[in-house]
Order: sequence, then structure tokens, then C-alpha cells
Amino acid sequence: MSALNEMENAVTTKSLLKTYGRGEGMVHALKGVNFEARYGEFMMIVGPSGCGKTTLLSVICGTLDFEEGSVSVFGRDLASMSRSQLTAFRRDNIGFVFQQFNLIPTWNALENVSVPLLLQGKSRANAERESIALMETMGIGDKLKSLPSELSGGQQQRVAIARALVHRPRLLICDEPTAALDAVSGRKVLELLKETACSPDRCVIVVTHDSRIFSFADRITEMEDGHMKAVHQAGQYHASYV
Repeated sequence: MSALNEMENAVTTKSLLKTYGRGEGMVHALKGVNFEARYGEFMMIVGPSGCGKTTLLSVICGTLDFEEGSVSVFGRDLASMSRSQLTAFRRDNIGFVFQQFNLIPTWNALENVSVPLLLQGKSRANAERESIALMETMGIGDKLKSLPSELSGGQQQRVAIARALVHRPRLLICDEPTAALDAVSGRKVLELLKETACSPDRCVIVVTHDSRIFSFADRITEMEDGHMKAVHQAGQYHASYV
């Protein structure tokens, strides 16, 4: 890889190896994965269930260790960071949209969305003001005081996405962000993700099975059995397993 290409990449993994278990029960989740996502890019990762997509996301955002290879995010080598440095790096630079939402059940929607801003040291008043503005944009401004149990799956998903976007992360990581949404809501969310998070100094990586949203991608990386199978330009990918 040239120095120029290295500078263009927001995320780079090289020869990434990740295994689970030991002995006969060992599973090779990532088998020497080389992956790149560029600045200003909306990258999608696709592939059949169990091929390593979510594992790759977890390694890139520093929540999962790996055995061999390297991971660079915005020019920072994750393996060289201490646990406290990695935690601070994630807090300041990465937004997460989890497949299972991971909302705090005893907190209302506004409190859940405000968390990243509070962790950055903003006052509660400022955090709530910014959170409310975003939630209104996402069509959930009338759900500020609702607990997660009082929301539909699609509403919970939009709360989770608002929480990931509210602190304007440079890297947005999404695992099946439209899984709980109908076609219209899913398209609105993807439009917001692309508009909000794709700028020259940012990057979005989305794992999805949802063929309805493939058109939003700049490129699509296809995984299979722990390997990178191919990288497709926008509009040139048609999956057989979705």
C-alpha cells in the first residue's frame, strides 16, 4: 500500500487474525483480513451470517482483541494504546449503533441519547438541548420521556442511532442499523447517517443484510468465511443470500 493510499484511509486492517475458543472447538472468525475504509466514505460490509462481519466491526472499534495483524483508525495504531487511552479514543472518535440497541432500560430516550455528550464533559442542559434537536430531526421528538420498553422496535432503533450521532463522531460503526425499520423509516435513517456522518474527515462503516440500502454505499466489501472476498463499487453488487 502506498503512503498516499494510507493517508486516504480512515480505517486500515492488515492480516487481521481473530479466533474464538481453543483446541478442537477453536473458530477462526477472521483469517488474515485486509480492509480499508476511506475518509468521507460510506462503506458497507456484507456477507452471510457467521462470516466475521460483526467480529471485524468489534475489532475496528477496539472492543475486541485480536491475535495477529494490525488495526489503524485515523492513523492511530489500536494495539499500541493502553486500555484507558483506547477508552478515551472511542469516547471522542467513534459512534456505535448496536444490533441489539443496548439502551439503558431505566433511562428515558432523552437520557439515553445524551450519554455520549455527558461523557465528554458537557453540562446536562447543553447535552439535552443538542440531543433534543437531533431527536426531533429523526422524528422521535415526541418520545423524549419514554422508556425503551414503551417504544416500538423502530423507535428504539432511532434512539440508538441518535445516541451514536449526537457527539458527531469521526467514525460511525453500525451493525444492521435498519433491521427493525420499515422501508420508509430505513431510508430516512440512512439519509441522515450519510448526511451527518460522511464528510471529508469522517467515515461510516455499516454491516447489513438489507439490500434496500445498498444504493447508499460508496463501496461494498463482501466477506465470506472470515475472508475478504471482493470490494464492489456502488451499484455493482447484488447479493444472493439477503
